[in-house]
Formats: sequence, C-alpha cells, structure tokens
Amino acid sequence: MSLQTKVMDALKEAMKAKDSVALESLRAIKSAILLAKTEAGASEELSETEELKILQKLVKQRNDSAALYTSQGRNDLAEPELAQAAVIEKFLPKQLSEQEIIAEISAIISSVGASGMKDMGKVMGVATQKLAGKADGKLISTVVKNLLS
Repeated sequence: MSLQTKVMDALKEAMKAKDSVALESLRAIKSAILLAKTEAGASEELSETEELKILQKLVKQRNDSAALYTSQGRNDLAEPELAQAAVIEKFLPKQLSEQEIIAEISAIISSVGASGMKDMGKVMGVATQKLAGKADGKLISTVVKNLLS
C-alpha cells in the first residue's frame, strides 16, 4: 500500500473522528506528496525513499518550529507543532536509538575500511542510504564524526 493511500485512509478516519490536529497533519503530507509528484522531471509514482524524505522533512519542520516557539516562551504555539509531528511520525519507520546508530555506523566504517576524517564522505554515503528514514541525518553525521576522529 502506497503512502498516499495510507494517508487518504487516515484522513477519512480523522474526518470521522473530527480530529483537527490529525487532519491538518495529514493534509500537509498529502500536499507535500502532490507537490513532489508534480515537480518538473518527477515520475508518476514516488519511490519509498522519496516518500520517507518528504515525511522526515515535514517532521523536522514541525520540530524546528516547536523549538523556536519554546525558546521564545510561546508554548501555546509549540504544542500544536509537536502534536502534528507526532501524527506524521506514525508513517515513518521506527527510529533507531543512538546506540543502534553507533553500532550500524561502526559496522559501515569497518566494511568501507575508513581510517579517518578523510573517509567521512564514503561512510556518510553508505550510512545515509542504509539508515534512510530510520535516523536523522544530523545525528548520523555527528556519530560518524565522533567515530572517525
């Protein structure tokens, strides 16, 4: 079942339940998918990787907004952002813990044969591909830097 189908089913359920937070979140996902499909050079169907990138981007936007609102003392605006991020995260695969990420990246470093920071590009290429949708890119980068230095 494609992401768009799952979102449409969840959208119908949210409408029936009159869940405004879920509705807003699901409509944002639907809109992002439609925009990605209609971009120049886009194919008819999105790959699973592209769908995961869209979802991660939406979650990151919500979390960044919430952090900004919280730093300004506007918890009334931060709470809806966090609630929307939680709804969108339901469509992402289970996120790995930091220990699991460290283990995965250690295995990647040994398989690639990386020995220092000069090999960071090789490791990041493999790591971002293998951990797509399961971990935040910023966290992956931080772990790779720590392990290679």
